[in-house]
Amino acid sequence: MSQAFSCIGLIGKPNHQGANNTLISLYNFLKARDLRVIVDSRISPGMDIIDIESLELADLGKVCDLAIVVGGDGYMLGAARTLSRFDVAVIGVNRGNLGFLTDLDPESFEAPLTDVLDGKFQVEYRFLLETRVIRQQQQISVNCAVNEVVLHADKIAHMIEFEAFIKDQFVFRQRSDGLIISTPTGSTAYSLSGGGPILNPNLDAISMVPMFPHTLNSRPLVVDSNSEIKLKVSPDNDADMQVSCDSHISVTVLAGDEIIVQKSANRLKLVHPEDYSYYRVLRKKLGWGSQLY
Repeated sequence: MSQAFSCIGLIGKPNHQGANNTLISLYNFLKARDLRVIVDSRISPGMDIIDIESLELADLGKVCDLAIVVGGDGYMLGAARTLSRFDVAVIGVNRGNLGFLTDLDPESFEAPLTDVLDGKFQVEYRFLLETRVIRQQQQISVNCAVNEVVLHADKIAHMIEFEAFIKDQFVFRQRSDGLIISTPTGSTAYSLSGGGPILNPNLDAISMVPMFPHTLNSRPLVVDSNSEIKLKVSPDNDADMQVSCDSHISVTVLAGDEIIVQKSANRLKLVHPEDYSYYRVLRKKLGWGSQLY
C-alpha cells in the first residue's frame, strides 16, 4: 500500500527520558517502513543514533509532510506555533498529563500510526490568534497563540482596569485580575479553569473570559473569530502587567498600551486517527459519565 507521507519529522521535549525512549521507538518504527525521518536538532544528540538526519524546527517544517510531536499539550503548543507557518500535518504522542492535543499513546502507537501513514486519518485545521502590543502608536511586539492570549497583572490578586472593543465598537470597561481571550482549541485549557465555555474546534469563534472581575455581572462572551479585539489599558493603572501567549511568551504591558488580538493568517493542520472523536476525548479527559444505553 502506498504511504500518505514520505518525510516525517520527529519533535520532542529535550532531556526527558520518557520522551526520548518514545522518540527512539518511533524512529526505528518509521525507518522500518523505509520513510525519510528528520529529527529536531535539539533532541537528536540525546537519541544516540548513528547517521541521524536532523534540522532546526523551522527548517524541519519546510521539508516534512508529517510532524510527530512527543510530549504534553504544553510542548505541543510550542511546536505548533512554529509548524503552523508551514503546510505540514501534525500529530502528537502524549507524554504529559491531560493530552487534549496528543492522540497517540506512547505504549501503543504502532497500530493507529500505521493507519495514519496508510492514509486512514482525519484532518482538522485549528486557527491561531495573533497578538500585537501598541505603545504610543508604535507596535512593540507581535506573537501568536494556539490556546489563549491573557492580559493579567504581574502580581497575584492585583486588579487592573481596561476597556474592550470589538470591531472598534466599545463593549465594556472592566476592573479584574485580567482577561482570557481563547480559541476553541484553548477552551479546554486555562479558559475552562476560569469558567469559560467549551467551544467545539469546528466553531469559528473566540471566547473572552474575565478573571475574577470586580462585579457580579461580568460574564464570558463569545464572538465571531473574524472580530478584531482591542484592549485599551487604563492610563491610571499602577500595577505591572503582562500579555501572555499560551503561557509561554510574555510581553510587559504599561498603562496606556493597547493590545490587539485577531485571527492569525496561519493555521495548524492536525491529523487524527480515523476513529477520533472530540466528544470521546472530552469524556475521557474531563471524567464525564458514560452512556446509559
